[in-house]
Amino acid sequence: MSRGASMNKDHFIDVNLEEKLVLLSAKVGDPVFIRIFKEESLLEVWIRTGAEYQHLKDYFICAYSGYLGPKLQEGDRQSPEGFYKIKKYQLNPNSKYHLSFNLGFPNAYDRAHERTGSFLMVHGNCVSDGCYAMTDEKIEEIYSLVEGALQKGQKYVQVYAFPFRMTDANMALYSESEWYDFWVNLKEGYDYFEAEKLPPHVQVEEKLYTIHEANE
Repeated sequence: MSRGASMNKDHFIDVNLEEKLVLLSAKVGDPVFIRIFKEESLLEVWIRTGAEYQHLKDYFICAYSGYLGPKLQEGDRQSPEGFYKIKKYQLNPNSKYHLSFNLGFPNAYDRAHERTGSFLMVHGNCVSDGCYAMTDEKIEEIYSLVEGALQKGQKYVQVYAFPFRMTDANMALYSESEWYDFWVNLKEGYDYFEAEKLPPHVQVEEKLYTIHEANE
């Protein structure tokens, strides 16, 4: 397991979920969007009540396996990076890891690059073998937000898994990585959301992610 060094708490970590929902005039069932940052061991939840998404709450990831970089093959114990979608059928309220939702790995990009793997999830129980594991208490909150949004009509919940916050400074730090070109591609989606506070419409063309205007 690799853990991010940044463990500074702020109001997005410490806030009570119900209080923050009230503060944002939001409720369980409103559309949600999730970003994961490996290096920071952080899962962000955003919620939409109007024209754009608002930052609702952060959760420390209890455990993830592997290192910075994408999952390549079944059994490599690597947590995936990329753009994923959660639909109703990917929810598992009876998971042996308390609660879980499947990320949908491999997606179209992963398949185009012949990456293999299965049952890559966000779940509870604080144990990871390629998944992003939360404590049971935290997965209950995250799961309720995802499930509520899907039940109220959100077609899918997007989950973007990044190696780190994709600032220019961080990209420069990793400019010699073998995954730099892949991360430059991911950064296009990161930058779009940072600017618009709406997740873009992501497609895969010629083995690359392509970023298009949000269609939700």
